Amino acid sequence: MSKENGPTGKRAERSRQAIVTAAGEVFVREGFEASMDQVAAAAGVSKVTVYNHFRTKEDLFTEVVGQAMGEAHTTMAEVRAHLAGTADVRDALLHTARVLLAAATDPSRLALRNLVTGELRRFPELGRAYQERGPARSASALGELFGDLCGRGLLEIADVEVAVIQFFSLTIYPHLIAGSIGGEFPRDLTERLVTEGVDLFLSRYRRKR
Repeated sequence: MSKENGPTGKRAERSRQAIVTAAGEVFVREGFEASMDQVAAAAGVSKVTVYNHFRTKEDLFTEVVGQAMGEAHTTMAEVRAHLAGTADVRDALLHTARVLLAAATDPSRLALRNLVTGELRRFPELGRAYQERGPARSASALGELFGDLCGRGLLEIADVEVAVIQFFSLTIYPHLIAGSIGGEFPRDLTERLVTEGVDLFLSRYRRKR
């Protein structure tokens, strides 16, 4: 959260963005124990300027997470708009899974997730900030997409919350587990996981005609 009545105007916005960008790099490299002095130096501003924009390091971290996840959420909105005209539910879900997977395994977002995981014991508030700005919003967007497909008679889901977790489990979570230990799946296995995961999901939720 930015500081109330903080700096405004184009110059202030440029400084703010420089701080957030630098903070993301510093946090990933140094961990959450990195100082605001380090962030200020990396951003090329004074520590006073950093505190003019962000009251605490937690506020700054929350903004880093929010911006890192923002592109993924925008992409999901574009996916919903793109899928509005298709009647091929399998193609729709394959497209959705691939978009979500690309966002989840983006190196910068994966590094941020691993930072949060590594710091949870000492700084549990980081996990809450990450969950609220990242996974929780993605889950909500996917639930809305499922609602769209149900409304059009393409899916039949009684418990959307469970269906969202199942979809992530079948298509996304294996890659996050591998990424947490520095691994990744070969491209052909990645594609098989996506297609098989979507087909399993549809075997449960495709509306019977």
